[in-house]
Amino acid sequence: MRLIDEIHLQWPFYGSRRVRDELQSLGHQVNRKRVRRLMRQMDLRALYPRPRTSQPGKGHKIYPYLLRDLVIDRPNQVWATDITYIPMAKGFMYLVAIMGWYSRRVLSWRVSNTLDPDFCIEALDEAIQRHGAPEIFNTDQGSQFTSGAFTGVLKRNGIEISMDGKGRWVDNVFVERLWRSVKYEDVYLRAYETPFDLRLGLARYFEFYNTRRRHSALDRRTPDAVYFDTATCQMAA
Repeated sequence: MRLIDEIHLQWPFYGSRRVRDELQSLGHQVNRKRVRRLMRQMDLRALYPRPRTSQPGKGHKIYPYLLRDLVIDRPNQVWATDITYIPMAKGFMYLVAIMGWYSRRVLSWRVSNTLDPDFCIEALDEAIQRHGAPEIFNTDQGSQFTSGAFTGVLKRNGIEISMDGKGRWVDNVFVERLWRSVKYEDVYLRAYETPFDLRLGLARYFEFYNTRRRHSALDRRTPDAVYFDTATCQMAA
């Protein structure tokens, strides 16, 4: 699973066939059926144009995509979220993060040992409590985000719900870049032993990511500089 995760970060457009081929080239005799099962357990999906994104839960409502041709030019205009697999010294966890699209700032995050929606809802509640409600919240069609409990929080706070649909695979690229940074710059270097250690380490990393890590896409500024400077300018105006 650790190798599959590394392959996915290196070539996120690889599906189970190509992941299997890469594993076999590294000397691991594994079939596609097992690779596909493990990728499903890790909640990994290849990034490429396809008719559907991740599967919603049975009976869950799917909302329209609202970001087509939208100019995103201010903080708290659009937030997005996703889940990733986090390998540890023994076992694994899942990480969810909520990101502001304009600033790339990580607004909140949670880890869990299951893919139940509860930890996603906790992260969403914290982000709203700390930063106010965004205008639009964009997700894929994963069952955690289409659940009534998750979308109910968005509705109660007057947030418009947007979900990736056909041809919108590219919208995950922003969060995929975050996952790549988290893993190569922290998780793979630390090999965390316990969930407690993981939470402490991620807290340190996201503090660094928001306050000190400069981004070329942000004109070499940090996410905090973009988020708070723009917010200050808007309030002054």
